[in-house]
Amino acid sequence: MEIQEIKQRFGIIGNSPLLNRAINIANQVAPTDISVLITGESGSGKEVFSHIIHQMSPRKHGPFIAVNCGAIPEGTIDSELFGHEKGAYTGAVGERKGYFETVNGGTIFLDEIAEMPLGTQARLLRVLESGQYIKVGSSKVEKTNVRVIAATNVDVYEAVKNGKFREDLYYRLNTVPLRIPPLRDRKEDIYLLFRKFTSDFTDKYRTPPIQLDEEAQQVLINYSWPGNVRQLKNMAEQLAVLERDHTISAQTLLSYIPQEANGKNLPMRLDNQPKEDFSERDILYKVLFDMKRDMVELKKLVADIIEHGGVTPNFANNSKAINQLYRDIEMPDGPDQQFTIQQPVNNTNSFNITHDAEEVEESLSLIEKESDLIRKALKKHKGKRKLAANELGISERTLYRKIKELNL
Repeated sequence: MEIQEIKQRFGIIGNSPLLNRAINIANQVAPTDISVLITGESGSGKEVFSHIIHQMSPRKHGPFIAVNCGAIPEGTIDSELFGHEKGAYTGAVGERKGYFETVNGGTIFLDEIAEMPLGTQARLLRVLESGQYIKVGSSKVEKTNVRVIAATNVDVYEAVKNGKFREDLYYRLNTVPLRIPPLRDRKEDIYLLFRKFTSDFTDKYRTPPIQLDEEAQQVLINYSWPGNVRQLKNMAEQLAVLERDHTISAQTLLSYIPQEANGKNLPMRLDNQPKEDFSERDILYKVLFDMKRDMVELKKLVADIIEHGGVTPNFANNSKAINQLYRDIEMPDGPDQQFTIQQPVNNTNSFNITHDAEEVEESLSLIEKESDLIRKALKKHKGKRKLAANELGISERTLYRKIKELNL
């Protein structure tokens, strides 16, 4: 079947090359009976591809069931998948068939496979290799003929390295890897999907049709969409229900887009200045670098005064700057270092100026510097944590945690 026919049959919208490649792989692997591992971010449409593979396979007339492994408690997942005998555990008042028995001859879709406990993974591996399993509380070997399609939104190989997923099961499932591209990698499809969703919802709720102006279209396309197609569909439904204006502006659209404290998912920057995103460590390094820069400026200032043989025309201002720098920065040669400036005697003006450096024992502890920065930011914004967090370049949650840790 051609890709366009598959899109029409399963209601897939988009012309992205990455999307077309994923559909082509699903179409090619469907007639076979091998396992498929579908990877992709949450909301990208992994379950749709499991239906494509099942409906395009010889098992299309057999049963199909989708199981969310992350939603089943660890203590009952073996019973859910493989069944149990009467009295197998407390509360097992009767015999129960598992999914692998009821879906015999069909396809089972195991979503969030990475959340499956290691013990259950061993049982699943045996089913994939020999088609055999044992019910909970039984010693009788059962047979089943089920095709397994698995899906996950996490890096399974990383889970294997961390010991959270069996390596042999990973390679058994990953015979044909199928990656579903995130929506941000399908920018050419975003507006098409939005128009389809808004059209469906305005018809459903009998509300005025919705259009985006040019600026709003750019906001829509440039947003990162961490929730992918599911998030786009939910926002389209909100607009169809809540907005009565025929044309949606960029400002209106932005009000429906969640804006995280770190601003990573913002589709556009509202100010003209680039915003720096500092971590706590970056802030501390920045303080130390600023101190080093001040020391360099002080050395240049002293060298300039000495080179001109005394007081320069800007001596008054320079003197103030030196005093301030001496208060903020410890002298590199120790607290006993003295700084002396002498003006040569001439016929019209003569004076000697000697400035003893104030002895400062300033702590260079990173924790104290961090505490001082947080106090200053809170004082500047009158205790408002959100504004203080923005000033420091960290999230409000991180600021709250730091306040607790440092007992501010």
